[in-house]
Amino acid sequence: MPSSFRGRVRALVHGIAFGDALGAPVEKLSAADIRARYGRVTSLETTWHKMSLPEAARNGRIRGNGIVTDDTLMTLALMDVYGSVRRHLDAWDMADGMVRQIVWTPRWIPELQRETMLVERLFYPEKWIFQRHQLASCDPRQGGIGNMVNCGAAMYIAPVGVVNACDPKAAYDEAIAFASGHQESYGLEAAGAMAAAVAAAFVPGTSIERIVDTVIDLAKDGTRLAIADIAERARKMRRIGADHAAVCDAFHSVITRYSSIGDDVNHLPEKAGRLTDAYRPSRLASIEELPLALGFCLFNDGDFRSAIEDGINSGRDTDSIGVMAGAVLGALHGEAVVDAADRATLDGANSMDLAALADGFCDTALAILADDRAAAEQREVARAALFGEAGLAQAIA
Repeated sequence: MPSSFRGRVRALVHGIAFGDALGAPVEKLSAADIRARYGRVTSLETTWHKMSLPEAARNGRIRGNGIVTDDTLMTLALMDVYGSVRRHLDAWDMADGMVRQIVWTPRWIPELQRETMLVERLFYPEKWIFQRHQLASCDPRQGGIGNMVNCGAAMYIAPVGVVNACDPKAAYDEAIAFASGHQESYGLEAAGAMAAAVAAAFVPGTSIERIVDTVIDLAKDGTRLAIADIAERARKMRRIGADHAAVCDAFHSVITRYSSIGDDVNHLPEKAGRLTDAYRPSRLASIEELPLALGFCLFNDGDFRSAIEDGINSGRDTDSIGVMAGAVLGALHGEAVVDAADRATLDGANSMDLAALADGFCDTALAILADDRAAAEQREVARAALFGEAGLAQAIA
């Protein structure tokens, strides 16, 4: 059994949790706000900027000191869906398996410090999964239509890349098929691109440069353009040795072409009825999180810790940026890049054994990959029988 694969799956899961927990305390702050309040966030032992507010103002939640958010919990839920069906997924599995996981399966929610249904913690675009599939009984492939277009599917889609390790196109296709039950437009496209990045990270001997180029080749429309433009800027900033503040400014300047949100990320009463193109379907737009995560990975030449820290300290949707960078670079490098003390903090803060959860999912992924190999061999036997001794090449000629 390939122990390096198991180590990479562990690193992916720990990388997701690490990026999530490191970014959660400063989510929705701007880069300037983070610098003013924290200097630079580098430790899981960070206090949430809202912890001094009354519990009602925090919606009963706590964060900081290693606690993960819905990004990690949705990833674990998707891993459980795979563990249940032990095969590749499509939109019907969103309608069945994912609905069961988020609405009907109790689990420990670290932010709430109690066991309950995950749907109680989810943001409205993720609650949409229940609304569309169980309550509205939609065609599963149309589940994402009408949803707020955001990074909600991309943030938890990494397991699709694992079960398609070394096959980015297959990961992209499966992510699109599955996440069409949750997201549409550039939110769906980001899920496909993110899954492709994770699958590409498992290729032996690859690099972050090759991973990003692979994603650019597969991505479509504004998502492709945003990733390509951020990648170009990241390479330039790396060559000149730019500091973090300059990189943030450069990246945010680029992403403004594809996302109108900027630092204005909080949903407030005065925004009700306001005209905006944010979160609406568009072939020209892109979510911010994935291009920025890949950009910081490139700028740091694939260094796990530096890329995640830079991404989180860039502000805005910090936990999702950290999750995406952590998933890709964890899969690329393996478990040695995740500090043992950080793994212990994450397990303790969240009452989870993340290594055991990763190992269980690894066994599922290995079974799916073995089935894929057997199916490929059967196809070759069938084609040999179809085309005879001359083979397919002769038939084409």
